[in-house]
Amino acid sequence: MFSLRCIYATGICSLLVLLALSTAAGDIYRYRDKNGVWHFTNVKNDKRYKLYIRTYRKKVSQYIKDYEGIIVQASKKFNVDPSLIKAVIKAESDFDHRAVSQKGAKGLMQLMPNTADRMKVEDPFNPEENIFGGTRYLSLMLKRFKNRKLALAAYNAGPESIEQYQGIPPFPETRAFVKKVLYYYSQYNSGKR
Repeated sequence: MFSLRCIYATGICSLLVLLALSTAAGDIYRYRDKNGVWHFTNVKNDKRYKLYIRTYRKKVSQYIKDYEGIIVQASKKFNVDPSLIKAVIKAESDFDHRAVSQKGAKGLMQLMPNTADRMKVEDPFNPEENIFGGTRYLSLMLKRFKNRKLALAAYNAGPESIEQYQGIPPFPETRAFVKKVLYYYSQYNSGKR
């Protein structure tokens, strides 16, 4: 019985390794319960789980190369500086097209479901749809507020917040977001990746 469990566990482990390597979905954690059964997860939500397989993400420069064509197309279509699009993506998701925030924003440009619907994004995890939808929304904020900082604050906190506070709202998250995007924007504008 024990050897059958070992064979089963080894098979499961091999499958998980192959899946992890093929999809690069993230780190894999495991623990063995009191009955000797191995449990695996990619979300460490219990202190019993220990790191089993570490996966490594590409460098940001590689993601920029991967998405460059989409970013340039969206930039031209919506008249938004490609460096600003890259900066928003870096600040919002760190170029992780599967990112989901605690508030429910999804994808590279972290579109909330209502925003994604208004921007005609059917699959927020699809990089092309997300970049086009996010850039379209950003272009609307730039046109509405005619000021990069206010547009970025509106992208993060919603345009109503900008109007209510007659400027960047006092939300620490929004202020940090604007600062971070502008930092990345200056980096991408100067040719650094």
